[in-house]
Amino acid sequence: MKDFKKYYIIPAQPEEIYLALTNPATIQLWTGEPAEMSTETNSEFSLWDGSIVGRNIAFETNKKIQQEWYFGDQEDQSIVTIKLHPHKQGCSVELLHTNIPDEAYNDIADGWNENYFGALEEFYG
Repeated sequence: MKDFKKYYIIPAQPEEIYLALTNPATIQLWTGEPAEMSTETNSEFSLWDGSIVGRNIAFETNKKIQQEWYFGDQEDQSIVTIKLHPHKQGCSVELLHTNIPDEAYNDIADGWNENYFGALEEFYG
């Protein structure tokens, strides 16, 4: 199991990034794929046509999102924590993804950099 931690600067306000990560219609705008998402605790979510699925653990409006991502029958919870901070260039995003299976680590890291926050940087850039 591995952890992935990284900071991203996105040229948009934290409120905009929060909506882009939690509103299904907004998620579809920057991913090009339908999304199932809710800000209700313990609600299930699905992104990229089911490529990413999990459960929403906690939300702090415009500040923090915490989710559990599912990896098959893995026993240890894989937790994603996204914290949003105001930044002079828009929003500083602090990402921590814990307990990533070794065999999935490179794909997950690339996904965060290219498809997830890379796509958001492009969308708002």
